[in-house]
Amino acid sequence: MTSEQRIVPITLPDNRALRVVESLLDGSGVTLNGDAPWDPQIYHPDFCSRVLRHGTLGLGESYMDGWWECERIDELACRLLQHGLGERSRHPSERLMYRLQAGLLNLQSKARAYIVGKAHYDLGNDLFAQMLDTTMCYSCGYWKDADDLHQAQFAKLELACQKLDLRPGMRVLDIGCGWGSFAEHAARHHGVSVTGITISREQAELARQRCSGLPVDIQLMDYRDLAGRFDRIVSIGMFEHVGHRNYATYFQTVERLLDEEGLFLLHSIGSNSSEVSIDPWIDRYIFPNGVLPSARHIVDSSEGVLLLEDWHNFGPDYDRTLLAWRDNFDAAWQTLAEHYSERTRRMFHYYLSVCAGAFRARELQLWQIVFSQGRASRYDAPR
Repeated sequence: MTSEQRIVPITLPDNRALRVVESLLDGSGVTLNGDAPWDPQIYHPDFCSRVLRHGTLGLGESYMDGWWECERIDELACRLLQHGLGERSRHPSERLMYRLQAGLLNLQSKARAYIVGKAHYDLGNDLFAQMLDTTMCYSCGYWKDADDLHQAQFAKLELACQKLDLRPGMRVLDIGCGWGSFAEHAARHHGVSVTGITISREQAELARQRCSGLPVDIQLMDYRDLAGRFDRIVSIGMFEHVGHRNYATYFQTVERLLDEEGLFLLHSIGSNSSEVSIDPWIDRYIFPNGVLPSARHIVDSSEGVLLLEDWHNFGPDYDRTLLAWRDNFDAAWQTLAEHYSERTRRMFHYYLSVCAGAFRARELQLWQIVFSQGRASRYDAPR
C-alpha cells in the first residue's frame, strides 16, 4: 500500500463484519473513519473481519501492517476499555489456549525465564536509551511533584529508597535490576552496596557500565538461584514476569534472602481481575509469557510468609510515563530507523499508546508494596 493510498480512508464494504463492529462501538464515542482524533482511519477492506476473527491480536497486527491509522491510539484504547470492550475484544480461542497452556505448563519456569529477555529487553540498548530518560528506568515514574520524565523517574527511585529506609553500609538485592537504574541510584545517593540480577544479557552489560566504580554487582541470573542474606530487597517492574504458578516460590525466596529486620519493596503493574490471562498481542510481540498479578494473587501468595506493611497505588502516573516514552521514541525514530524496521516503529508506537490508554481507563494499576519479616513494631511509609 503506497503513502498516497493512505491519505484518504477507504469506504468500508457494507457487510456483516462492518455492522457487528459498528454495533460494538455504539455508545463508545468511537467512529470508524470519523473526525475525532481517537477515530481509526481504515485503509483495508478486510479490517473489520480481521478484528472480529482475531480480537486484540488482529487489531494490533493490522496496525503493524498499516491497515489503519489513528492520531490518538491512547485515547482510542481508553474509550474502548471504558466501554467494556476489553474482554470482549479478546478472541475466545486465544484466551482458551492461554488458559490451557498456563494450566498444563509453567510458562515462567527457569528453563523459559530468559525468553522475554531475548525477545524484548535484548532488542537493542540504543532503542531503549532513546526511548527512556537518562536514568534508564523502564517502569512507572512518580509524577506527584515532577514536571518531566527525568524528575518523575528520579522521584520514583528516591521514593523506593525512602520506603526501604536505606542507610549507608546496607546490603541490598535488586531482583530484576534492568539497566541498573535503582542499583546506581541507591549506591550513589545512599551509600549501600547492591547486588542486581537480570535475565537480559544486554541489560546486564549496560548496567555494569553504568554502575562502574560503585559497590554494585550485576549478575545474569534467575531469582530462584539466589543465595545469601540482604538487609533490603527491591523488585521494580519484574514481578509481571513471575507467573501465577511461581508466586509462592517468589515470596518464599524473598523471605529466605531477607534479614530478620529487613524490608522488601515490590513495584509491579497490577490487574483488576484475578483471572489468569494475557492480551495475545502483548504476549506475542512485547512480553512473552508475562502475566499481571491481582491484589488477591499477591496477598494469597505472601500470606504467612511476609507481613504486608504498606500498599501504594499510583497507576495513573503510568499513563503520563508511557506517553513520555512514546514521544521520545517518535522523536528519535529518524536515528533509530537506520537499525530498525518500520514494522518495529509501528509496534512500539502502538504498544506504548495502548498501554497508556489502559492505565487512563483504570484497567491497570501500579502498586508499590512494602513487606517485612514482622519483627519491627511500626512502619510508616513516606509519600
